[in-house]
Amino acid sequence: MESLKIRRCGWCEGDELYQRYHDEVWGRPEHDDRVLFEFLLLEGAQAGLSWITILRKRESYRAAFDGFDPEKIAGYDDQKKQALLANAGIVRNRLKVDSAITNARQFLKIQESGQSFRDYLWAFVDGQPIQNRYASMTDVPVNTPISDAMSKQMKRDGFKFVGSTICYAFMQATGMVNDHLLSCHRHSQCEALS
Repeated sequence: MESLKIRRCGWCEGDELYQRYHDEVWGRPEHDDRVLFEFLLLEGAQAGLSWITILRKRESYRAAFDGFDPEKIAGYDDQKKQALLANAGIVRNRLKVDSAITNARQFLKIQESGQSFRDYLWAFVDGQPIQNRYASMTDVPVNTPISDAMSKQMKRDGFKFVGSTICYAFMQATGMVNDHLLSCHRHSQCEALS
């Protein structure tokens, strides 16, 4: 007897890595400062590319960027930048590499002010994930007034590669919004985590 097929959001079908990411990470509310910082860097690296490209390079990014340690990244010098730009395991774009260093410094400034990065970001959704109820991927927006506000504030605070679309993708990935389709097995699971 054929087992029942697990229903997922269509964007992850056809690739095992994508499906694992969808089933285990995407949309799960994330509150750890370091993991949030990792996603900020990865979403910035993704700008103009497909997410699967970055997902396939995620382990290379971890190695190249010292496990996404903001203190180490904030101290990168020109020699380290050149090494990153020569690293085929990551997206070798000078602006994106520079933005990772800038964003690490801004991350540290937030923490030095006595605020956690988690509180800084989750304030945009009043500390609770937004539970969307979309039936089709065509209904899912690429940005919202909240991602617009997040983008504007983060730019004012000195962050780079934080346009509204990047911010919304970040919100989706870190579970600030639950954009799993209603038909997807993960929608109710992520909703229960809020």
